[in-house]
Amino acid sequence: MPSAESSFAGPAATLAGLVAATVARHPDAIAVELPDEAVTYRRLWDLAGGVACRLGAATRVGLEAGGGLATYAGYLGALRAGAAVVPVDPRQPAGRAADILRRAGVDAFVSRGDVESYGGEARQESGAVAYILFTSGSTGVPKGVPITHRNALAFLATALDRYELGPGSRVSHTFALTFDMSVLDLFGAWGSGATLVVPSPGERLLPVDYVVGRRLTHLAAAPSLVSLAMRTRMLSPGSMPDLRWSLFAGEALRQDQAAAWSAAAAGSVVENIYGPTEATVVCLGYRLPAAPGDRPVTRNGTVPIGAALPGVDTLILDDRGRPAGEGELCVRGPQRFHGYLDPEDDAGRFVEFAGDGPARGVPPGVRPADRHWYRTGDQVRIEDGSIVYLGRRDRQRKLRGHRVELGEVEGALRTVPGVLDSAVVWRDTFDGGELLAVCTGEERPEPVLRRALKERLPAYLVPAGLRWAAQLPLNANGKTDYAAVRALWP
Repeated sequence: MPSAESSFAGPAATLAGLVAATVARHPDAIAVELPDEAVTYRRLWDLAGGVACRLGAATRVGLEAGGGLATYAGYLGALRAGAAVVPVDPRQPAGRAADILRRAGVDAFVSRGDVESYGGEARQESGAVAYILFTSGSTGVPKGVPITHRNALAFLATALDRYELGPGSRVSHTFALTFDMSVLDLFGAWGSGATLVVPSPGERLLPVDYVVGRRLTHLAAAPSLVSLAMRTRMLSPGSMPDLRWSLFAGEALRQDQAAAWSAAAAGSVVENIYGPTEATVVCLGYRLPAAPGDRPVTRNGTVPIGAALPGVDTLILDDRGRPAGEGELCVRGPQRFHGYLDPEDDAGRFVEFAGDGPARGVPPGVRPADRHWYRTGDQVRIEDGSIVYLGRRDRQRKLRGHRVELGEVEGALRTVPGVLDSAVVWRDTFDGGELLAVCTGEERPEPVLRRALKERLPAYLVPAGLRWAAQLPLNANGKTDYAAVRALWP
């Protein structure tokens, strides 16, 4: 089996090799702790070997990402077989799942440990693809993102050291396997000798009980988990004394969320992390100062996403394609993928910047090179030397001649007394469009809420529709489900 050092370097380095090195060093340590079973590294590796044997020459393996020991053995087994893993959420519509498997070219499928042949044709794995995830596309058709072993190991080489992962660490697993943060869950644990602690369905609804009862040392979660703990009044100061690392990703982390969590887990380092799937899990991070008085106050009330991780380059471009203090965030480096599964999806997503003029788009049909920058589609701003996330560029609208940032309206709503969280969506109308907002918290009459907003926002930014909900709808990745929010309005 490879050494720990060789697992990160060289053309033959793979995620399976990284885990193999851990198995060699810690065969009897617990790799996965399920609610009703603890599995050693030796046993997980053997189970994965059985799956790999049954997969044979498969090159792209669909995986029913339903959780349970069979799922984890299937994931690792596909990697042991040298195949790329394509996780599929069993809760999504069957037609969408079938379309993903077809477009990924899956030639085998693992469900509850059983291996089935599938309709795809075996193919040469260009660039040694480790896994393929599908992200939402603006056209409504998911885009396939192939991530290579090189991409993943470049991230993990930083993450294992940065987050002090190793034997004795107990790592959360709050993210679905279809979301790339799960790569940090699984391989942050299995690449270091830590234990992946899988929550029960009940623990997913009681995050503080999950942290305390399962003795977690590392938690990675979406900020909505903090809102859940705040809403259920479980986030009392000092309630999670043993937690050492708290990592939040997937959507903007508000300053009030960070402050409440930090007080409850006083011995924990709180870090706001950022990274599109295309840049492999995490490419920027901001570590919250321990002393409340040292924490920055940003204009939109969120915690900064900070600065690039080692090896990652960042560039902020304005609407003219020139470097600026506010604009679209672009990234490159060994974590950046080399184009979508369908090359047509690359159109407009990559630019070249030589420094002597505006950035130029990579021509259609040209696959991105290492020097090219990936356009994340995220609007950011530099404040006091740190990068602050403002929102998706596709969440900008023009209303009565004004550029509207939906995230700005959400931030203003959250400053209104009684409002815990908010989501703002856009609806087209015969004369342009309008804003609609849903709030959670202590319900107030609409006129009261509207008056409070008029004290905080220009009149054109006050939503035309306001309503309350017990909680914001979330998607499978724990992010606010804006499509479901929009569906609340007929």
